[in-house]
Amino acid sequence: MTERLWGILVDSFPKILIPGLTLTIPLTAVSFALALVIALAVAMIQFANVRILKEICRFYIWIIRGTPLLVQLYVVFFGLPGVGIMIDPIPCAILVFAVNEGAYSAETIRAALEAVPRGQIEAGYCVGMNYLQIMRRIVIPQAFRTAFPPLSNSLIAMVKDTSLAANITVAEMLMSTQRIVARTYEPLALYLEVGLIYLLFCTVLTRLQHVGEKKLSTYLTDQT
Repeated sequence: MTERLWGILVDSFPKILIPGLTLTIPLTAVSFALALVIALAVAMIQFANVRILKEICRFYIWIIRGTPLLVQLYVVFFGLPGVGIMIDPIPCAILVFAVNEGAYSAETIRAALEAVPRGQIEAGYCVGMNYLQIMRRIVIPQAFRTAFPPLSNSLIAMVKDTSLAANITVAEMLMSTQRIVARTYEPLALYLEVGLIYLLFCTVLTRLQHVGEKKLSTYLTDQT
């Protein structure tokens, strides 16, 4: 029994890992990159305090943060075809993950932007900079250092959240594991195995986060 189980685990490892490297990681990277674009735009609109646009952004954040990610996936993938909008599984997952994470990251970036002292913005105006120059040269670099740790945590969380894409037929690591379980009837061992692979991915990202934080800290020290 032990030899059979060990053989299943050894055989299944590459079958789970390869979808992780070829789909889970790229899905996370593309979704998070788009989420950062959305988050930065939404955060800057709120920071600029343009009333109508700010209210639209607050409504977007309220809706996304107030509903489960899985429900959002179901609405887009299973619900929209009812009104004639068909989206393939992978583009659907990227869209939903990006929009969902964009709402959370927007609040992180907004808080980081507001943490920059107003006196530095006023100083920028005094030396002849316009608003965009102040944002690009003064506010955003400082805000980025503040936002980097929570944004890194969000990236790590997204790696795990991609497992929800199995519910809309995306053949990532969890779905690959489910298919092996259906054939071998060894759910405990195989789900522990995929959990360890997720842990491996997240551990690597955590190490990269620590390296990034040290570099940013060194840069800040050099600037001061």
